[in-house]
Amino acid sequence: MSKAIFVNLPVADVVAATAFYAAIGFERNAMFSNDRGSAMAWSDTITVMLLDRAFYATFTPKQIIDAKTTSGVLLALSFGTPADVDAITEAALAAGGRELHDPEDMGFMYSRAFEDLDGHGWGPFSMDMAAAAQSMGETQPA
Repeated sequence: MSKAIFVNLPVADVVAATAFYAAIGFERNAMFSNDRGSAMAWSDTITVMLLDRAFYATFTPKQIIDAKTTSGVLLALSFGTPADVDAITEAALAAGGRELHDPEDMGFMYSRAFEDLDGHGWGPFSMDMAAAAQSMGETQPA
């Protein structure tokens, strides 16, 4: 198996969370999904596991945060263009998400931010690495 990341998120309603993530471009992997959780693939190596809060609690003795009031993680997704960033953000808003701040354009990087239905924060962005290197005094991207 290739190196991969599985991000586990506690959710109040697996069905609603699954619909939200499908609306913004994730694909449900039925093999690893059931009534307690949905495996939502972003790519071949990145999967978000949407886990019912009670099921999520079986993996940790710690208190589970309410992501609507407490920040535990901010997740960023890279895109090729600002239009792609706008598209996923608009899809998130149409599916019931909440925008966290106005679009930010730093010249070499464009970003937006939204929360899912449970308050988990996502920051889609696009970056021109050559322009980023130039703005930071580098001659070429690392």
